[in-house]
Amino acid sequence: MIRGSTQLVAILGTPIAQVKSPENFNRWFADNDRDIAMLPIDLGAQALPAFIDTLRGWNNLRGCVVTVPYKQAVAPLLDALTDRAAALGMANVIRREADGRLVGDHLDGTGFLKAAAAHDFHPTGKRALVVGAGGVGAAIAYALAEQGVQHLSLVDMRQPQVEALQGVLLKAFPSLDVQATYTDLSAFDLVVNATPVGMGDTGQMSLPTDQVATLRPHTLVADVVTSPQITPLLAQAKAQGCRIQTGPEMARAQMGNLGAFMGVTPEDA
Repeated sequence: MIRGSTQLVAILGTPIAQVKSPENFNRWFADNDRDIAMLPIDLGAQALPAFIDTLRGWNNLRGCVVTVPYKQAVAPLLDALTDRAAALGMANVIRREADGRLVGDHLDGTGFLKAAAAHDFHPTGKRALVVGAGGVGAAIAYALAEQGVQHLSLVDMRQPQVEALQGVLLKAFPSLDVQATYTDLSAFDLVVNATPVGMGDTGQMSLPTDQVATLRPHTLVADVVTSPQITPLLAQAKAQGCRIQTGPEMARAQMGNLGAFMGVTPEDA
């Protein structure tokens, strides 16, 4: 029940019907007797600057989660960014301060690693392959570097995007071994698909089948796609004896980080 006293958070994007955050957050608020609610907001791109400006005066709005396609577009509209969000040029969460100032961070990567830790994966000294150099892939790559990954390979059909991400990572982490090529998957401790490939019923693989066949059983194979939960990549990896991490696991793990940044949940929510 939303009352006059209810504090609000939002999730912003377009389209918005597929997102799981309102269900996850509102269930947690109800289960923990919090007078807070999350609203899904499907906003046209032309209205984004005005909406962000409106947030500054929206007194009962604590913050806003940002999803596709606005993670990059919102960053220059905010009053402050964390070092991580500034380096990536993106924000996926906004906190409204008491004085109306808007502060952004990008927590896709920390949410991913929180889920990975539940599978006993810890980045320090490890070798990882990130497929996709877009928003989610960049955030995961940055978080892996923050947590001490030894080697990082990036792959994306858009080579300029790979090169741009390499530049961001090497500026922030000069000693990181980051490459845009690899031979097979046998050397990696983590392989993650951070692209939409595999979504829906297409049956598409984000990596060639013959490459997936080179995975070793110790490797954690992860996918950010939320539907289906078991993508073709994860299905083949599981059949080969690998540990797998699904998209919904990352989304659920990230909830506490997002909520804590907005000041509405503990980090372990």
